[in-house]
Amino acid sequence: MELSTLTAISPVDGRYGSRVRELRRIFSEYGLIRYRVGVEAEWLLALGRTPGIEELAPFEGAERECLEALVTDFDQAQADRVKEIEATTNHDVKSVEYFIREQLAAAGASEATLEFVHFACTSEDINNLSYALMLAEAREQVLLPAMDELIGDLVDKASRYANLAMLSRTHGQPASPTTLGKEVANSAWRLQRQRDQFAAVPVLGKINGAVGNFNAHISAYPAVDWPALAQDFMTTLGLELNPYTTQIEPHDWIAEYCQTLARFDTILIDLCRDIWSYISIGYFRQSAVAGEVGSSTMPHKVNPIDFENAEGNLGIANALLDHFAAKLPISRWQRDLTDSTVLRNIGVAAAHATIAFQAALKGLGKLEPEPARLAEDLDANWEVLAEPIQTVMRRHGIANPYEHLKALTRGRRVGRAEMKAFIEQLDLPEKARARLLELTPATYVGNAPEQARALKSDS
Repeated sequence: MELSTLTAISPVDGRYGSRVRELRRIFSEYGLIRYRVGVEAEWLLALGRTPGIEELAPFEGAERECLEALVTDFDQAQADRVKEIEATTNHDVKSVEYFIREQLAAAGASEATLEFVHFACTSEDINNLSYALMLAEAREQVLLPAMDELIGDLVDKASRYANLAMLSRTHGQPASPTTLGKEVANSAWRLQRQRDQFAAVPVLGKINGAVGNFNAHISAYPAVDWPALAQDFMTTLGLELNPYTTQIEPHDWIAEYCQTLARFDTILIDLCRDIWSYISIGYFRQSAVAGEVGSSTMPHKVNPIDFENAEGNLGIANALLDHFAAKLPISRWQRDLTDSTVLRNIGVAAAHATIAFQAALKGLGKLEPEPARLAEDLDANWEVLAEPIQTVMRRHGIANPYEHLKALTRGRRVGRAEMKAFIEQLDLPEKARARLLELTPATYVGNAPEQARALKSDS
């Protein structure tokens, strides 16, 4: 059976393939080969620029054009050629080396020059940098833009719904009112904080040889300042140097990357569940999409499928991200190969997160608040004013205010009339009594509107 979106085992490549098309260039086998070829080419160019390596002159003409094209214009046909070579070598990185030698030879490079391809490198010098570039590009090109779009939508909704009062619930029970905009703002602020931490995770790399000591480098060119060259090379790639490694870069930064991404995902799960619940009690309605079916048997239904889809994909992403963060920093002695198998799946987690971000954004786009339903719940819960009344009573020295309000409200519903009668008999200054008499559940929202609107002015 030929591979297609219908025959793919993973829904990332099947059902949801169109949603993560941008990630294919980054996380596919082609993507990994592209990064490996680019790193090898950049390393060779860096060696050519190093004065202490007399046997290798700076690259010019056709050879330089060849190497630069491998960095910027590597295509699928060239990746196919690498795989052809790998069929013989049975070694993925060595096949990249042979491919580059082949390309340079065609550009007129000498045999002596070709011997500097993959010079003093262990495979992990190439691999760790390839995955570093891969994760950096995925973050900048796909994940951060998706996060920003999602947060931007929430910030807009926070401002739009800033004054729309709603009943809060603590422990699932009626509690002090807030506004719908403030509730959205809470999630937006939390997501923005994790987004910023995710963006700030440094991407590290190494190119220091078989066990991290530049052994082979120094044996060939003892006068070259190899740590300085490694530092310059990392700068060229846009990475940070990790100066202390074994054969592998220890992946601590990848764990940080995964953990911050997972925290963003977890907050988004929290938001999806809350919105799902608000839909279920009628605080939001969802716009119906022509042609869509909510249920195979109940024609009236408009299910919150986008938030359910997001929650499910976020859970899968986090299961993988948690495994990566726990496993990758651990390696027996100078290295073992378990990290190689795990790293090849890192794009799957990014894909599920991306699918989830898109689903949540789509769901948010269908939401409209139901002001009448929000007002109905507020008007049915006048007992929430027990909090401000007893607090004002405390200010003015009335004994046992909490106990008085507890006797009036706990476990029972009271309305405007009961609250008014209770307030009128209190020994309070006239202005304080008047303020309490004017108070309603819909106006007892503190500074929620200001908080909701401030989020947009800060962004």
